[in-house]
Amino acid sequence: MHILKKILIWGRNLLIGLFFFSILAVVIYKFVPVYYTPLMFIRMYEQFHDGKPFKLEHKWVPISKIAQPLVQAVVASEDNLFLDHHGFDIEQIQKARSEAKSGKRIRGASTISQQTAKNVFLWPGKSYLRKGIEAYFTLLIEWIWGKERIMEVYLNSIEMGEGIYGAEAVAHSHFGKSAYKLTRSEAALIAASLPNPRRFNSGKPSPYMLKRQAKIMSLMGKLLKIEMGYDTGESDSDINSDKIKKRKKWRASLITTSDI
Repeated sequence: MHILKKILIWGRNLLIGLFFFSILAVVIYKFVPVYYTPLMFIRMYEQFHDGKPFKLEHKWVPISKIAQPLVQAVVASEDNLFLDHHGFDIEQIQKARSEAKSGKRIRGASTISQQTAKNVFLWPGKSYLRKGIEAYFTLLIEWIWGKERIMEVYLNSIEMGEGIYGAEAVAHSHFGKSAYKLTRSEAALIAASLPNPRRFNSGKPSPYMLKRQAKIMSLMGKLLKIEMGYDTGESDSDINSDKIKKRKKWRASLITTSDI
């Protein structure tokens, strides 16, 4: 009994320590750039294991130096209720579960907040334990960071190609320019690659990607403009003023990983 009591006390102290450490980490990353993520190290290990040369292209830039169309594109394609939810899109989660139970192809229902929590603090995987920890960190970053910081970290940390992470790196690698110079069409191509960026190259788009790009650009125009990122001043030339006044939020389910 004495040994069991010691184990329980040790376990309790460990959980308390991890709890406070997690909050401290989230608070620090509210202000400090995220230069490396667990996924970056995992990919480097995979490169080593497969005998491939190491490739890690990543450069942190503030959201003020990332083109607004890229913000618009990822919200349109990945999570167009990003500004409204508190970390989770319950309707999409329920829909994904229903489709999985009916035997349809499993698709993702993670919000940008969930993806950010996973990229920065966790590892890839589909276990209930990892998803539970992801939910915990999602709530923390929604509470402590706020939407603009979440978007800033997301666009700087997400995998956007083979060994390429973040907007600045993919802009230079695939388009030969800085992230703040990305156009609407280039931003839509990058967003089109996100379900599987190591398979879909935004710099060398396939016919499928070009079709997906067109859908995303259409959704970008139907969403209200998101006031984040560097505004290039590029207008929505394909949408007239009457339609702009009638813009409404469209479900991201129109373009999901189930399309792949």
